[in-house]
Amino acid sequence: MDASLEGQTVLVTGGAGFIGRHLVEALVDSNTVRVLDNGYSGQLDAVPDGATLIEGDIRDPETVADAMADVDVVFHQAAIVSVTESVERPNETNDVNLTGTVEVLDAARRADARVVFASSAAIYGRPESVPVAETHPTEPLSPYGLQKLTADRYLRLYADLYGLEGVALRYFNVYGPGQRGGPYSGVVTAFLNRIRAGEPLVVDGPGTQTRDFVHVEDVVQANLRAATTDATVEAYNVGTGTAVTVRELAERVRDAADADVSITHGPARSGDVPDSVADISKARAALGYEPTVSLSAGLEALLA
Repeated sequence: MDASLEGQTVLVTGGAGFIGRHLVEALVDSNTVRVLDNGYSGQLDAVPDGATLIEGDIRDPETVADAMADVDVVFHQAAIVSVTESVERPNETNDVNLTGTVEVLDAARRADARVVFASSAAIYGRPESVPVAETHPTEPLSPYGLQKLTADRYLRLYADLYGLEGVALRYFNVYGPGQRGGPYSGVVTAFLNRIRAGEPLVVDGPGTQTRDFVHVEDVVQANLRAATTDATVEAYNVGTGTAVTVRELAERVRDAADADVSITHGPARSGDVPDSVADISKARAALGYEPTVSLSAGLEALLA
């Protein structure tokens, strides 16, 4: 299966955000691309040239319907992605992550557009075993995880009721160029920012917790493959299948930067899962997905 899309009219919700911008960059030369984003966490002035920016909210039916007109494929990336924010403001995040997703699904089924939905490994909660397959029980530990799980199920329901073509991609720990810092940034970006500031790297808890760090280029690859696959009405993990401890990540970032900074440990995060690693055999078999960017190469590129 070719990881490309050509000659289509494409909508990327959240296309001014981290993953969305990378998707737009991959699509814009060969497709007519629209971006729907309200600028909540995205950078509207960073939307790649050649894409049409529609500044608006996915919760507004009229805006979404207008953006969806004559669209072939919608990549639904728009969301409030912070677990912490979802705990602090469950009503607001539910409104965006769930109500907004239903608006997108409903407009897509009327436009007869395929939906590639950005789901999350957060739907699994605390894994009973690793690597985690798509058949693993889903017991979210946060409103964010529950919102993504419910949206995932809405996608299947729309397929059953209306014949909507949909694919859910369950992202593990995504990192790469253009990921913004701040209190809700990913751990890779947080470590890199502290390296650049000459500050100690702070590991939450013992650092023995494992994660699956997947480069944004591979996430884009998975999205493009999902846009062209015949294996729809399915969910696929998007990771690397490789476990890395958070302590090891800190050491690898420090070594790659050749930085003279210490690594310290802070209190563990409440509800932090001990292990999270993807089983990607289903995506390999059905989508032809194969991770191409190693963690070492990804870190070196970011530091360069």
